Amino acid sequence: MSSNSGPYITTPPATPHAEAAIANPPDPDRPQAVPTPSPGTQSSVGEASRQRSLQLALAAAEVAHENRGEAIVVLDLQQVTPFFDYFVIATGSSRRQLHAISEEIDHRLEDDLGDERMGIEGYRDSRWILLDYGSVVIHLLDEETREYYALEELWSGSTRVPLPWDDEQADEVASQDQGHAAEDAAAEDDQAS
Repeated sequence: MSSNSGPYITTPPATPHAEAAIANPPDPDRPQAVPTPSPGTQSSVGEASRQRSLQLALAAAEVAHENRGEAIVVLDLQQVTPFFDYFVIATGSSRRQLHAISEEIDHRLEDDLGDERMGIEGYRDSRWILLDYGSVVIHLLDEETREYYALEELWSGSTRVPLPWDDEQADEVASQDQGHAAEDAAAEDDQAS
């Protein structure tokens, strides 16, 4: 992985396909062979690939949620970078939890969904575990590292994908707020009488 400096990682983990793209940029003086799909297949193949990427990202987010990951976010990066389609970002409270989430995501994506991980970084240090599935990159971070790198801010041009449990949590907060409002109103009525 990268070198450490104090409690922070000095350089974020890199993904193999991004490193290859940076190390081997296209030669502008040499014509590039570009395969041309038959008419009508390009959009259907692209759409199928995007749907598959979204399926993997949501499955990884669901696993993080099931394993009590916190502040889970799925970012759609398709309009921001050609290297990957989605980031999944989740916070874990301990090394053990980050390892468990990482291993369960691997199990779900590889064994259940048949996708192969291209790389993993940071597992031993466990402050930032990066799982590279090509079109989907999963970042599992401890709270301090997540705050320091602020990936959501770094990729602020991306779109946040709504997650099913976000609505559930919003409903819980709203019902708790309504419950507190009812308790406050009842207390005020008691004081008034």
